[in-house]
Amino acid sequence: MAAETVTIPNELGLHARPAMAFAQLAMTFQSRVAVRRRGGHETVDGKSIMEMLLLAATRGAQLEIECTGPDGDAAVAALAEFVRSGCGEGS
Repeated sequence: MAAETVTIPNELGLHARPAMAFAQLAMTFQSRVAVRRRGGHETVDGKSIMEMLLLAATRGAQLEIECTGPDGDAAVAALAEFVRSGCGEGS
């Protein structure tokens, strides 16, 4: 298992467009992608747009990304960098 915690820089947080982009990137990996809002109890499937939206993650929220599988390290690295870069929206 590989894991990393990242902070959402997006002004509007993780709304539909960045959640969709995150899920699409997550789907390119074989590994299971689990995401949790730091301090929260619910873990969601990072490959599901709807589940990512359930996190209700606002700007400054910290996401814990955990990937389990053959490409887990690469998946965590790519997804964490994607979030840090603003999920395609900038910050």
